[in-house]
Amino acid sequence: MMLKRFIKQQPVLVIAFLAALVTVFIIPPDSGYAGYCNRTVLIELFALMAAVAGFRSIGVFDSVSGFLIRRAGDLRSLGRILLLLCFFSSMLVTNDVALITFVPLTLMLYRNIRNERSRIMTIVLETAAANLGSMMTPVGNPQNLYLYDEYSLTAATFIGTMLPVGIVGLICLLGMTMLLPKEVCEAPGTDKVKMQYPKTMAFSAVFLLCLLCVFRVVPDYICLIAAVLAALIFDRSLLMKVDYALLATFVCFFVFVGNIARIEAVSSFFSRILNGREIIVGAGLSQIISNVPAAVMLSEFTENGRELMLGVDIGGFGTLIASLASLISFQIYRQDKTAKTGMYFRAFTAVNAGMLVVMLAAGLIIA
Repeated sequence: MMLKRFIKQQPVLVIAFLAALVTVFIIPPDSGYAGYCNRTVLIELFALMAAVAGFRSIGVFDSVSGFLIRRAGDLRSLGRILLLLCFFSSMLVTNDVALITFVPLTLMLYRNIRNERSRIMTIVLETAAANLGSMMTPVGNPQNLYLYDEYSLTAATFIGTMLPVGIVGLICLLGMTMLLPKEVCEAPGTDKVKMQYPKTMAFSAVFLLCLLCVFRVVPDYICLIAAVLAALIFDRSLLMKVDYALLATFVCFFVFVGNIARIEAVSSFFSRILNGREIIVGAGLSQIISNVPAAVMLSEFTENGRELMLGVDIGGFGTLIASLASLISFQIYRQDKTAKTGMYFRAFTAVNAGMLVVMLAAGLIIA
């Protein structure tokens, strides 16, 4: 029973583990395994998740969002505010955290509003906005963090690659908020958050070190030490809020990809189909296995990191499994007693399929 529950809760980790296990029988463990894992990426992910958990525990996100939402007035304005909150917050706190923060808030805001279509459309647009905003920074999502380090990209290259596509996507999403009605709404009052200055300063410092580590200003071990010390001093429970399943998933995919790359026939095949097609292949594979594992897998077979990053980020749109963040939104919505999952799936597919086509076209033109 526990195993069944674990598989249901962590399907990507289970698949990654089984995939790695299969390749172990093909390529038995040897000294080459030591070079598989990207230590810096794992440390950056850990420290970033610890810092974000620290910020959430302070309650700053809830206070700021509550203030802005109370200024909305109608469902269309509310949808735009929530969309922009997800878009901009995901740039720094990742798309997963943005959705974990704002989707439950949306469900709460709609508790006394009997308009299921608007509620679903708002959550779908929030999800798309979080995936879009996370594309815009190296720390916005795991695949960007990994590819930015793996290919030693510069900030100028990253911005030049992502900004044009991001602008196109944001215009599309803001346009789709016109589908929301101008029905009057009220946001619930929120308790004023008492600022915890020492804790806020500590985790702000950890977050700053994460950024400096990503941009290769400070070594990764400084980032790790700072994150652990901050958690131990201010709130040890934060260490339990780190997504260790995501870290383990990365390790499994590192092993899988490292072994696959040593199988000559497989390596030759992927190198051949990827050459000049990184955007299309990256976006396509993401639809099947989601964009994080697609990024790790395909990076072994191409030197064109810029195009691959663009492909897997755009590939976060489309199917429900293309981005793990999209699954998080669906899971949160599905747990609501009045949820209409069929209606949600249709709305999600329509919005994301349209975004995938538009952004893929923009990406191919820009690239």
